[in-house]
Amino acid sequence: MIPITVVDVRDAEALVLEVLRSGVIAQGPMVKRFEDAFAAVAGVPHAVAVNNGTTALVASIQALDLQPGDEVITSPFTFVATLNAILEAGATARFADIRADDFCIDPDAVSAQVTPKTKVLMPVHLYGQTADMGRLVPLAEEHGLTIVEDAAQAVGATFEGKAAGSFGIGCFSLYATKNITTAEGGVITTSDDALADKLRVMRNQGMRARYQYEMAGHNYRLTDLHAALGIPQLEKLPQLTEARQRNAEALSKGLDGLTGLTVPTVLPGRSHVWHQYTVLVGDDAPVTRDELSAKLTEKGVGNGIYYPKLVFDYDCYRDNPQVIASDVPVAKKVAEQALSLPVHPKLTEAELDTVVAAVREVFGA
Repeated sequence: MIPITVVDVRDAEALVLEVLRSGVIAQGPMVKRFEDAFAAVAGVPHAVAVNNGTTALVASIQALDLQPGDEVITSPFTFVATLNAILEAGATARFADIRADDFCIDPDAVSAQVTPKTKVLMPVHLYGQTADMGRLVPLAEEHGLTIVEDAAQAVGATFEGKAAGSFGIGCFSLYATKNITTAEGGVITTSDDALADKLRVMRNQGMRARYQYEMAGHNYRLTDLHAALGIPQLEKLPQLTEARQRNAEALSKGLDGLTGLTVPTVLPGRSHVWHQYTVLVGDDAPVTRDELSAKLTEKGVGNGIYYPKLVFDYDCYRDNPQVIASDVPVAKKVAEQALSLPVHPKLTEAELDTVVAAVREVFGA
């Protein structure tokens, strides 16, 4: 089976051993070293490491001191952590439709969702390409909204040369399958000195120094062991990203011209880091998305459906007053058609050829 993703952190062995031998295995100097490297990637002064990507979102919203009933506008087509974080922080979620060309929130759909209670705009940079920040930033400014970027899948991606995580408060995931992984972990990026300071105190039980409590905080800390896993990957991020980009280019070239199959595109002014390579299986295709997925699995080609439903379409959210569903026809259609193929840096040319050949065979080409 050609896997949909491969986790390889062997380059971190020396740093992990350094942490183990130091005796400092919780949050310590290795976390600071990782934060400094991550801040450089995002092009901001501050990166605050936390224990996972969901925590990054939760802490960012909590730091804004929203009141009950305050609303966050986000995408309905995303991993459920986006919604869970909004709810955990005590806010109410509203949803704007997406665009099919970038899988991200549609600026044209945002304004219709703004109410007097809206305080945050949370675009999701899905699959490794940013949302249209050129239009979303002015929209947020017009309505007085704070931007919290769900950049979980977009480390290193840019919009007109500016990195994901630098348009507002950036929230990244370091989960095992992400482009940069620490097994579990997350990062918050910001250019706001006061906000960064608040987040650092909040993540450490509200302590600025030992037993000096300044707020009711949490244990949101990342460990030095986890940070040690991520540092070598950050150093190699350009090469890892280039490999993903080459693989995506090979896939698009090989799959070009198949009736009913739409391959993903890199939109003008954006760089794509290809966390996922996601095609759309249209109504005019010879097979459905689910049939293609099953047949590829039979042929030994790993694939993934990210995501089979809109986040508010699960029973556990239907009657939640903090989840305000809306009519999102594009997102609904994309959820029925999207399928991700292997694009990770460990793919060989032979494996890429196998993926392309398998899809073309299923399509009868």
